[in-house]
Amino acid sequence: MTSTWTRTKQAISRVRLAGRAGPHPKLAFAYERLLRAELFNADQMASHGIDLATRHQLGAVNTRDFLLGRLDDNEALLKQSCSALTEAQASDRRITPAAEWLLDNFFLIEDHIRTARSHLPKGYSRELPRLSNGPSSGLPRVYDIALETISHGDGRFDELSLTRFVVSYQTVMPLALGELWAIPIMLRLALIENLRRVASRVMANWDDRNLADDWAERLIEVSEHDVKSVVLSVADMAHSSPPTTAAFAAEFARRLQGQSAALALPLNWIEQLLAETGSSIERQVQFDAQQQSADQMSISNSIASLRLLSATPWREFVEGMSHVEQTLQQDPAEVYPRMDFATRDSYRHVIERLARRSRHTEMFVAQTVVALSAEHRDALDGDDLARHIGFFLVGPGIGVLEQKLGARVPFHERWKRLLESSPLTFYLAPAGALTIIFALPLLSSAPRRTARSRPHRTGSALSGHDQSPGLQPHQLAGHLQPDARHAAEDGLRQRDSR
Repeated sequence: MTSTWTRTKQAISRVRLAGRAGPHPKLAFAYERLLRAELFNADQMASHGIDLATRHQLGAVNTRDFLLGRLDDNEALLKQSCSALTEAQASDRRITPAAEWLLDNFFLIEDHIRTARSHLPKGYSRELPRLSNGPSSGLPRVYDIALETISHGDGRFDELSLTRFVVSYQTVMPLALGELWAIPIMLRLALIENLRRVASRVMANWDDRNLADDWAERLIEVSEHDVKSVVLSVADMAHSSPPTTAAFAAEFARRLQGQSAALALPLNWIEQLLAETGSSIERQVQFDAQQQSADQMSISNSIASLRLLSATPWREFVEGMSHVEQTLQQDPAEVYPRMDFATRDSYRHVIERLARRSRHTEMFVAQTVVALSAEHRDALDGDDLARHIGFFLVGPGIGVLEQKLGARVPFHERWKRLLESSPLTFYLAPAGALTIIFALPLLSSAPRRTARSRPHRTGSALSGHDQSPGLQPHQLAGHLQPDARHAAEDGLRQRDSR
């Protein structure tokens, strides 16, 4: 009997799922191909990394952003699945162990879907190198790396295997900084993709079981009231072309075996139908049990991996995997290794930006800046600043590095640097311009002196006559250069003393 707490959880689930249902159309459940390949250990993953890198070919970067749309579809199907399973539990209908795992962990899955969407802004994946061949053609290369990681772990990944895999891959084809940072994002998307495929498979099984249950219920009811009509019901079932899946056959046999002799006819018919495909009811029952166990394992592994994603130290992982980071660690001034993470990360962002503007690889840019620092270690009259790579990445030497790389500098950035190089000039110039603008109307409205009075007044002042008020030192102070101003003030004081 269902406990009160279980019924309460089911009620909460129904309310939350109903409240979050979006405008996405209803999706059909199907037996999708799972991300399930041969299980590899860490050594095998290392070998697979080399093999995968040799097969990968890169193509155009700016193509349609598939991942966000797929994430929306995955979310819709997972919500639809859990909504149906919640209703089934509410009506005390039997669900598989894999379905129980999916339902019990739905809110964790939903939380990771939100995280994936926030970490994958629109257009982000278009900046990543994309594949031009293979099943993942048109998708980011790092997404295919994530799919391979999940496939060969049956929904599970561990840091050691992932590290060995990426290290081996980069011996053939190095990954860009943006790709390394995208690995946790792509792993999350791959795990959600795997959960979607398992959920679709679980629900397709659920539909087949429900169909088998409906036919079994109908045949049992007919056999109890009119045994002769069982033949007609079997004919109707044959005309409907029921699926020959393991889920249908197993559920149909479970319901009818051990019932009345009249129900042996539909069981024999199913047995003959399966024999045409080289199978039998017994084999299908065994295969169904194996499939349920495998689906449960895939879901439990994927859930555990989602939890592990949040606990993995990705900063250390990226810095340990980055060839650019390893190059910058060779800073001639030996300052870079002692910097904090945020500062190192800001330097790496500059490397990424310069690589895009110069169309060089990030490794080439990193090697160039280290080489420049090494060349200038004894230059600039012994100035130690040029020995540090930061002098060329975020300091006065950035122009030298850009010229060396042939990088294109946007106009707004050149203007910004000009402002930073002469801040006082750009502060005083507007102030002076505003002063002139406001002073011009005042000067133009002042009373004009006649040409005749001007020399008379000037002569009177210089001759010392009191025909007009005498000039005071402070009246000349603002109009003369310092030396001339002092001389004028001395002359005026001598005049006043006479």
